[in-house]
Amino acid sequence: MAQVEATTERVVAADAEKVFDALADYRGTRQKLLPEHFSEYEVREGGEGAGTLVHWKLQATSKRVRDCLLEVSEPTRGELVEKDRNSSMVTTWRVTPAGEGRSRVVVTTTWNGAGGIGGFFEKTFAPKGLGRIYDAVLANLAAEVEK
Repeated sequence: MAQVEATTERVVAADAEKVFDALADYRGTRQKLLPEHFSEYEVREGGEGAGTLVHWKLQATSKRVRDCLLEVSEPTRGELVEKDRNSSMVTTWRVTPAGEGRSRVVVTTTWNGAGGIGGFFEKTFAPKGLGRIYDAVLANLAAEVEK
């Protein structure tokens, strides 16, 4: 099993605190940011940053749907970590200042991929597909916080 990683980033024209607060708002803003690849969104505990337990289904491809139950932690200010109870998948969101009134948002997802030829294809193509999905999330985030 190889570790698979997908990273996407974007500079947003809003202060880091405002951007982070939007990402950490699982009861309100976060659901509005998700493109059509996400379904069955439900906050089960908490709703604001650390301590949140959130569920969704992620349809990465036409045949691949992940049932995600994510525990949210905040190891440091400006960082959200979502650990999936149903798999090895971990998504980390980092928001840092990028100049006056601007922020850099980096989202990285890692998981233990399959072995063999299937693992080769997963490691080759899955990060690109997930990157496109998170590009859409970050575009929606920018549209939300740059209002």
